[in-house]
Amino acid sequence: MDNPNTSFQTLFDNLEQNLRQIKQTLGNSGDIVIRTIPLSRHGKRMITLIYIDGMADKKLVNDFIVESLMSNSNSAEDKDDLDKNGFEDDVQSLKNSVLALGSINDLTDFEAVYNAVLSGDTVILIDGYTAGMSADTKGWKDRGVTEPASENVVRGPREGFSESIGINIALIRRKIKSPDLRMDKKQIGRVTRTEIGIMYVKSIANDKIVKEVHARLDRIDIDGILESGYIEELIQDSNFTPFPTVFNTERPDVVAAELLEGKVAILVDGTPYTLIVPAPFISFLHAAEDYYQRADISSFIRILRFMGIFISLLGPSLYIAITNFHQELLPTQLLIGLAAQREDIPFPAFIEAFIMEATFEILREAGVRMPKYIGAAVSIVGTLVIGSAAVEAGVVSAVMVIVVSLTAISSFVIPAYNVAIAFRMLRFPMMGLAASFGLFGIMFGIILLILHLCSLRTFGVPYMSPFAPLTPADQKDTLVRFPHWLMRTRPRLANQKNVNRLNPAPSRKSRE
Repeated sequence: MDNPNTSFQTLFDNLEQNLRQIKQTLGNSGDIVIRTIPLSRHGKRMITLIYIDGMADKKLVNDFIVESLMSNSNSAEDKDDLDKNGFEDDVQSLKNSVLALGSINDLTDFEAVYNAVLSGDTVILIDGYTAGMSADTKGWKDRGVTEPASENVVRGPREGFSESIGINIALIRRKIKSPDLRMDKKQIGRVTRTEIGIMYVKSIANDKIVKEVHARLDRIDIDGILESGYIEELIQDSNFTPFPTVFNTERPDVVAAELLEGKVAILVDGTPYTLIVPAPFISFLHAAEDYYQRADISSFIRILRFMGIFISLLGPSLYIAITNFHQELLPTQLLIGLAAQREDIPFPAFIEAFIMEATFEILREAGVRMPKYIGAAVSIVGTLVIGSAAVEAGVVSAVMVIVVSLTAISSFVIPAYNVAIAFRMLRFPMMGLAASFGLFGIMFGIILLILHLCSLRTFGVPYMSPFAPLTPADQKDTLVRFPHWLMRTRPRLANQKNVNRLNPAPSRKSRE
């Protein structure tokens, strides 16, 4: 704003003076619509509407505000002869009886006027009245509710969040129809004033975690918030780790499930990604579909997923360590075959693996940044062509192409994209340790990794819970998933008020 010292100045009782102040502050922008209508039949008092073209719904403004005010002005008498209280009663009657909109809020200062106009509402100012009103007329175009592209499921809801925080809140309330579901709103960003929503279930969530979320958000002093990634980086517990400590998703069913476990959701206007805190490490390795399939199917898929994570992190490292230091672990025929393949390769196994891994990461990033219709084709064709050409040219061995391909495919089984990136980053130092010390180097790297993970916390909760500290009662939904009728209690994050999920517990006869 041009003059921030006058932002909280109260409105004048002169309409022309108010409009002059507003025009000066907003810079006479061409998209700001200002329309003046007579309040009474003879036009001695005027009423002005202010909204931004493209952010306010013109149909709402015309049908429920302009038309109502013009009909009222044709039948109303001038109120100049009334005292101040009589005029204020008439304005209150206008608010309660004439304006046919569900949400009408009072405005007393210029700061509130600017905030309402720039949020898509219509501001109503009346000559001779030192307060205004704002009508909820937000009506910009949005993407609507579509299937999330980054979290596909075979079985489960197909709806995903959009860029409108109002739609996102409604999608969550559609899942949880409880009066205990709370929604607190904030505005963050000195320039953007981005709307932030904090949602939690009052009867389940820990009050200390809710207060901590509010405290961390209140400490943010930045000029703009354009995506939830800004919030995530500003409120996370540790900035010196490749692992995320704040979970993000664009699925309403995932947010609803996390809220029912006592967690807190942070919604940011303008992005479909909602943040969830606290976020233990195991949360990033579970998919929404794990709870929609039967327990045995979900457990089998989880075991495959954890095997894929192991291969994604240690696949090239194990190959380098075994071929360089521990050849006795391989069958004789396989060892002879590998030696024959590597006979004409000019590089050691570490350099060979590094070249292939770096090449594949470049191709994967290129496929993401290119148009989606050709990105996947370029990635696949580029990988096949470069891999085949490298083997024929004697730059890398065929078995190295197999190892790198299996490692790359395994990295796609990780549901959370940011955790997959963390494992992709750690793959390179693990390869260096394997090339230097063999399996001993790999074990040293794993120990350092576990120590690092155990040292992290997410909003006061140990990052590796329920493994460290070990909570036997919470192991029913970690590496495998127990049937729903056995998951009677919620995970113990930070002493929630209500840990019982299934109460009373069904008897064995009722299950049979």
